[in-house]
Amino acid sequence: MEYSTFGRHVAVDTWGVDFEVLNNAELLQAHLVEAAESCGATVLSVQSKQFEPQGATVLVLLSESHLSIHTYPERGFAAIDCYTCGETVDPQLAIDYLVSVLKPEKVYAKKIIRGMGELEVVTPDMNQVEFV
Repeated sequence: MEYSTFGRHVAVDTWGVDFEVLNNAELLQAHLVEAAESCGATVLSVQSKQFEPQGATVLVLLSESHLSIHTYPERGFAAIDCYTCGETVDPQLAIDYLVSVLKPEKVYAKKIIRGMGELEVVTPDMNQVEFV
């Protein structure tokens, strides 16, 4: 069996996020797992680390690749990225979910199309998810 090498990698810097949210690895872990599931990804495992005096890192290993966040609560900053292989899971949906949860004041994002030869970098449309 031969698999497609096509993949999408969305990288996002968020600024102006609440300190308490960014400094809670357990809460962030729950949000990342929900984000992964919301885009149809298969969660294989989760690792998280709460740093002292502040900050957190959460990595969600996906069957399709990964979703991660690294936070700097004292700066209101979080670096998020999601890479998925194939065409069945759209990483942008996971990113949109997380941005909706984090409610940053500013968002800077790029999407890289991978596995097709020359890397293609585009600015994705950011669509915040509305919760009902």
